[in-house]
Amino acid sequence: MAKEQLYNLLRSKAISEREEAMTTLKLMGEHPDGIGDHYTGDFYNNAEEALKKLVDAEDKLSILKKFQLDLFTTYDSDNS
Repeated sequence: MAKEQLYNLLRSKAISEREEAMTTLKLMGEHPDGIGDHYTGDFYNNAEEALKKLVDAEDKLSILKKFQLDLFTTYDSDNS
């Protein structure tokens, strides 16, 4: 049970990080005037940071899916 909870926790966090990054990138693309007095460099740095967060979240989700059975599954010792 604890392994399943840990998996769900990590997966939920990665999904949340992905959604946050995607929202940031969408807002920056759709409303660049919302950056106010920020310099262009800040805008690009923020976009790059959001992209890195998106890549990290996708990597986390990929690894969780790839190793779900190995890391987060409890095997019944009677069936070994």
